[in-house]
Amino acid sequence: MWAAREGSHLQLRQEQQARLTQLLDRARGFGFFGPGPVEEHLARSLAFAAFVTGPPLRAADLGSGGGVPALVLAVLWPGSEWVLVESNQRRAEWLRHAVADLGLEDRCTVVCDRAETVARTELRHACDLVTARSFAPPGTTAECAAPLLRLGGELLVAEPPEGEATLRWAPEGLLKLGLRLRALGSVVTSAGPAQIAALACIELAGDRYPRRVGIPSKRPLF
Repeated sequence: MWAAREGSHLQLRQEQQARLTQLLDRARGFGFFGPGPVEEHLARSLAFAAFVTGPPLRAADLGSGGGVPALVLAVLWPGSEWVLVESNQRRAEWLRHAVADLGLEDRCTVVCDRAETVARTELRHACDLVTARSFAPPGTTAECAAPLLRLGGELLVAEPPEGEATLRWAPEGLLKLGLRLRALGSVVTSAGPAQIAALACIELAGDRYPRRVGIPSKRPLF
């Protein structure tokens, strides 16, 4: 199921990259994401775009933290609307400043709340795309993301660089949520390979999901 994809053609304009680099460097200074050159985080964020056939109209990012990949993809796709979901108040406040700094207030909203709660708002079944990077283990991520997706929408998740990724996404558990693992890909970027799991919404998630706050992580479906 693994397939290599080319991501080097996905480019930001020079001024866009410079502004994002400055912002993400500040976010790293606050401890909002891990070490490594900011340029690598940018490149790995762009890798998500290699898995979509076209820019989404409406997208959500779970656990946005320091803003990757959501801010990068919002800049790359000027016609897309984004909801950045971040339960930590300090990080959410920083994301609001970053959105304003990038001039994205008209199409990017930061929601400081738990993903389980957001999935029961007007965003339910409303997104073409949901992204997640370092959000939670697969079962938790799938349960929080699936109710946000419209039929035919996709969930893209950053995968760890090693291990048997197919074992992380149990088909039986995914079917309970109306999801199917479509592809696992190694995207070629300037920062090296980035592993992405792409899951398709083949049936709208039922009313049972997500379960109440905290349960998806305490008792994951898989």
